[in-house]
Amino acid sequence: MTISNTTPVYAVPDENLVPVSDHLSKMMDIPPSRMFLIKKLLKVYADSNPGSPIYDASQGDGGASLPGVPKAILERAAEMQYEHGTHYDMPFGTAEYRETVIEKYWQLDPSLGWGPANVLGTCGGRDALVKAYQAMLALGHGRQGDVIAVSRVPWISYNWGPYGIGANVMWSPGDPDSGWAYSEDGIQASVEFAARSGRKIACLVITNPDNPTGLTTSPEKMVALARSALEAGVAFVLLDWMYHYVTDEGPNDLNTFLKNFTPEERKRLLFLDGLTKSLGASNIRSCHLLADENLIKFIVARASHTVMPTYYSLAVAMAAYEMGYSKASKTIVEPTNASRVVLKKLLDESGMQHIIGKGYYAFINVGEFLRAKGWEDSEPLGQYLGENYGVAIVPGAFFSPFGGDWVRFSYATPPERTQGAYERLVAGLNSLKG
Repeated sequence: MTISNTTPVYAVPDENLVPVSDHLSKMMDIPPSRMFLIKKLLKVYADSNPGSPIYDASQGDGGASLPGVPKAILERAAEMQYEHGTHYDMPFGTAEYRETVIEKYWQLDPSLGWGPANVLGTCGGRDALVKAYQAMLALGHGRQGDVIAVSRVPWISYNWGPYGIGANVMWSPGDPDSGWAYSEDGIQASVEFAARSGRKIACLVITNPDNPTGLTTSPEKMVALARSALEAGVAFVLLDWMYHYVTDEGPNDLNTFLKNFTPEERKRLLFLDGLTKSLGASNIRSCHLLADENLIKFIVARASHTVMPTYYSLAVAMAAYEMGYSKASKTIVEPTNASRVVLKKLLDESGMQHIIGKGYYAFINVGEFLRAKGWEDSEPLGQYLGENYGVAIVPGAFFSPFGGDWVRFSYATPPERTQGAYERLVAGLNSLKG
């Protein structure tokens, strides 16, 4: 290089420099998630009512409300860590992990053209999602400021995770009477709405079973929605299947699902899954993405400079997959399924509008109680129930304004705890009319 050492030099050629923009100064402040603070409200009740049980129906964490990862799996993973050593691994994890995900967990048909190179290990779901957003923006339409389309009432971090890395989030059309489910017409309307502001949709996120609503979408409907999105010009469809093992039916069948798409269409599909929900492994931070090999390579190159998965998190997954995941996840899946039966009966008898599909959650319309108290939405209800009735729920208003009349109720607890939490919820709601 002939440039003098006294002259500053950019690390990339001029034509590859990031354009200057002042949009960072105009962005909304991203609020911290209040999900981690909700359970603290229960301490007020506990201090005032010593000896009285408290109920946490806000949980999205089976490791806190259920037994979590079986000890045998944790011990096997520790043994694997010892044998493996503590050196660096690859930014995608390890070759053994990739093979185990494909062969033992998904049992993927080789004729579909996807194999170990289509797997990326990550430090939990949020890490996987941020990496996926960045890749989809870059490889989709190649622009920041394009759109990540989510449901009308999405998981809280779907609002802010994309926004923080330069994507705009759109709440897609949806009717509460159908659980705010996506529709083909709604997807087309979203594409047209984005175009009116000069934007394109980089990704449509389909979560099944859904968080926060608990809505379950059939495989046939997911195929129709994904195909509709791709045909409308959406660059990628990301299917978040983190809860799909927590069901009294079978888990999603990736082999059958992929066969509905051509090899070219499969290049535009991503799948998110991991241990967080079905194994109660929130603090293990073990998740994986399945996607086209070129997209995985894009992420791996950047992950080598940023965040890589820990070997122990990969080892816990491999130990669980080798055991047989249905067996490994019984300590979470069985009590949650039993609680769903109990809660569904109670909700059906209550007359309250509700959504209860599979996964961890029911979404309950409590609007009549809020209006009786003069509250505009469910936000103050969370504090009221926690401090006065010893039950924690998540106000639907936390997810989007369209959930303002609703609450998320987690039944990822033993059935007797679920029933106790529901009874406290009903007592607290009725008190608002007193």
